Amino acid sequence: MIDLKQLDKLFQRQPGSSLLGLSFDGSRLEGVLVRRTNGSVEIKKTFTASLSLDPLTAEVELVGREIRNQLDAADIRERWCAVGLPLNWALTLTVKLPEIPEEAVADFLQIEAERGFPYGPDELMLAHSRFTAGGGHFATLVGIPREHVTRLEAVLAAAQLRPVTFSLGLTALQRPDAESGDGTLALLPGETSVAMQISCGGGMVNLRALDGAFEQVGAGRELQTDHIARELRITLGQLPAEVREAMKRVRVFGRSEVATQLAEELRGAAQDWGLKIEHVREHAAEEFGVKIPTGTAVSAALSVAVRRLTAQAGMEFLPPKISPWKQFSQRYSSGKLGYAGAGAGAVAAIVLLAFLIQQIVLWHWESKWSHMAKPVAELTQMRDQIRRYRPWYDESVRTLSILKRVTESFPEDGAVSAKTIELREPSRVTCSGTARNREAFNRALDKLRGVREISDVHVEMSRGTTTVEFTFNFQWGGPAGL
Repeated sequence: MIDLKQLDKLFQRQPGSSLLGLSFDGSRLEGVLVRRTNGSVEIKKTFTASLSLDPLTAEVELVGREIRNQLDAADIRERWCAVGLPLNWALTLTVKLPEIPEEAVADFLQIEAERGFPYGPDELMLAHSRFTAGGGHFATLVGIPREHVTRLEAVLAAAQLRPVTFSLGLTALQRPDAESGDGTLALLPGETSVAMQISCGGGMVNLRALDGAFEQVGAGRELQTDHIARELRITLGQLPAEVREAMKRVRVFGRSEVATQLAEELRGAAQDWGLKIEHVREHAAEEFGVKIPTGTAVSAALSVAVRRLTAQAGMEFLPPKISPWKQFSQRYSSGKLGYAGAGAGAVAAIVLLAFLIQQIVLWHWESKWSHMAKPVAELTQMRDQIRRYRPWYDESVRTLSILKRVTESFPEDGAVSAKTIELREPSRVTCSGTARNREAFNRALDKLRGVREISDVHVEMSRGTTTVEFTFNFQWGGPAGL
């Protein structure tokens, strides 16, 4: 019998030996194309770019097109990508684990996340890291708003990219689970903030972005080391005593001038805290379990990509993709498959029968139509002729009705006479003529205003005293019988 789960793995596409690493930090985008060959990793291409559009607020298609243009400029065609998310998207919460069975830990952490985060259970992508301190067990929960993740997925799709992982760059640079004894405070300067991670006891103790790390000075920016040192001192002071005593070093990642300045200016403060400063400029050759080129500059994008290629699990925020085969295999076991097949066959037969009945009905009415098509065409032609010439016929005898009412309004002795009567619009009538005197003309107008079908009588022109020439118009309100 066919194992549907194995069949799902067969059809599910996965990245090959090459992968594109991307790291988002504010408007800065870093990319590294890597390829794994025989126990080593080759760095094929690298690039950095400044995005003019914000992936969270700008039009998805426009952001995707901008990223695609940057990739094309770097001559990168790889579609599979591993993505490092901005740390300022992350929310963190540390909880103490009670003595409960291991299988109940996930449910406990979910409940704590619902209590501690200002989001509903379906509005966050959650990951966690567990550590021990003072004989107790703790977990640090990290949540990314699902809306951010979904939007970034859409942006990458618009850029013709397929993500295989969403992680955090600093957690890939400094693996929290690598520190089982001595504690480490890791710092990674970014575009607008400094990412900070404290790891100890086999996991992550604290993770945050230190805002206010830079101050704009003219066209440049100035590192606020005193502010950073104050934030670090407060953070260290809030740690449990066992964790604080285990802290031994501060690691500053990066080759940039800002990273060098931060490492140098924090050296004195670190000594006061009893910590040793390490400035990490390059990746160790065997850092990821595979060989990488000597002298490779530290990179969040590279770390995320290589750890994915080497199957090193980390924090994952990419929503799981359930393939149709997996959905089918989960829904139907081998015992239910026969019933499902029979049901599908019955549904197919009903659908075919419905189509057959529909076709028979269509044939019947097509036969009816073929017999009546010619008379219908003749009637249609007659109807079109009637519509064409209908305006020439007026069953209401409107013109005669108007003339009758005007004639009745004028005196019988001929004191007022009309020269022209013009229908300028369907309901607007203009009359021009002469009157022997103005009194006779005014009496005719008054009588005309009293007619039920006539309204809005307006004198356009009247001149003369003994003989009055006039022009007036009125609105005809409806036909009248003769």
